[in-house]
Amino acid sequence: MASKSFSVITKNKIKPFKKIIRVDSDKSISIRSFLIGAISEDISTVKNVLESDDVFSTIDCLKKLGVNIEKTKSRSYRIYGKGLGSLFAKKNLKLDFGNSGTASRLLISILSTTPNIEVIVTGDKSLRKRSMKKLIYLMSEFGATFLPKNKYYFPLKLISSQIPIGIEYKAGVSAQLKSAVILAGLNSFGNTKILEVVRSRDHTENMLLKNRNAIQIKSSLKKNIKIFGKQQLRKLDVTVPGDPSSAAFFTALTLLNNQSNLKIKDVGLNKTRIGFYHLLKKHGAIIKYDNFKKQNNEIRGDILIKNSNLKSIRAGKAYYANATDEYPILFVIAALIKGTSVFTGIKSLAEKESNRIKEMQNILQQIGVKSISSTDSLKIFGKGIFNAENKKIIVPNLGDHRICMSAFVLALLTGATTRIKNFETVNTSSPSFLKIMENLGAKFEIKN
Repeated sequence: MASKSFSVITKNKIKPFKKIIRVDSDKSISIRSFLIGAISEDISTVKNVLESDDVFSTIDCLKKLGVNIEKTKSRSYRIYGKGLGSLFAKKNLKLDFGNSGTASRLLISILSTTPNIEVIVTGDKSLRKRSMKKLIYLMSEFGATFLPKNKYYFPLKLISSQIPIGIEYKAGVSAQLKSAVILAGLNSFGNTKILEVVRSRDHTENMLLKNRNAIQIKSSLKKNIKIFGKQQLRKLDVTVPGDPSSAAFFTALTLLNNQSNLKIKDVGLNKTRIGFYHLLKKHGAIIKYDNFKKQNNEIRGDILIKNSNLKSIRAGKAYYANATDEYPILFVIAALIKGTSVFTGIKSLAEKESNRIKEMQNILQQIGVKSISSTDSLKIFGKGIFNAENKKIIVPNLGDHRICMSAFVLALLTGATTRIKNFETVNTSSPSFLKIMENLGAKFEIKN
């Protein structure tokens, strides 16, 4: 369900604000709720769903696979689970994931161990540029086939394994690949074992935790996940929290906007998702959490932010797994802090919706902020907050929602005349972004 194309133009700095807001619901949890609900028993319910393009793509693909999904009221859905191994597709059915890397990798993993699946998988222009090589290698271990052979970009033909056998996998920083192995393992014979050395997002594990017959987790310095294949899954009852990745942009704006403070209500505070906030607090940010509660094995609460005097940032590779989506806005923050900020262990940013290292360098260069990069690092020579009203920023069509949002925040803080093309890509993760920004006092024009 692609949104109509439009550009956003902004020319004015934002004024100080003191506000209370809610951000859009968590995309990762919303998508996983539908996917796991579809392969569970009975009727699952999901409330406060993120109604974004990526989630709509997920729903559309599941419906094509025979899953009955019913909207009961605003942002609330029933999913009539078909059980493990029960998704069905006519031969050569086309599944279009739009812009969603999460939906594509996770649903492909489910289908890879579902009997008698032979489908064409594809996505939009941006997703077709993202390599599926690592996923293909993993699903091939379960016995799935992808055609043409040695092709790693959509469109591809997926032929599922007829006798999937559990595998052993050493997980890296990618939560999507870890989740893919978990989901493929659920309908495989025998056990699937995952050793997680670097902690990454654990929403998939949290959602499955009440199925003690299907998943076992042991944590110490390293995390061991064991999946027992062919076990029925219990229905879900999920209420989705606010998305900490979407909240990061409003947090950055508040930290750097003089005399501003902000309260963001009911945000997911899962430890594997708040690396951005932890990193900034370490460098002088006034950020506090309040009203903690645990629901569906996920911690949630309010985030309180005040304008702060930040120090230049040092972010080693240990931060990457828990702040992956926030690096573009971290680069904006670094540009507007005096001093040199250094980010290492970030080579995977080149494989996102765009090359986020290169594209953010291009944007910063347009307002005179210098930077030096390698394949795995970026050094930004921050200027502090400055007036860029005599500068112009043009963001081309990159198909990258987080680049668009980061450039918008940069424009509001510097006053640079900025045109961001194809801003509709923001609807993949944060359809309320502009409305919330307007509530904070941002002024902008929309051009079709």
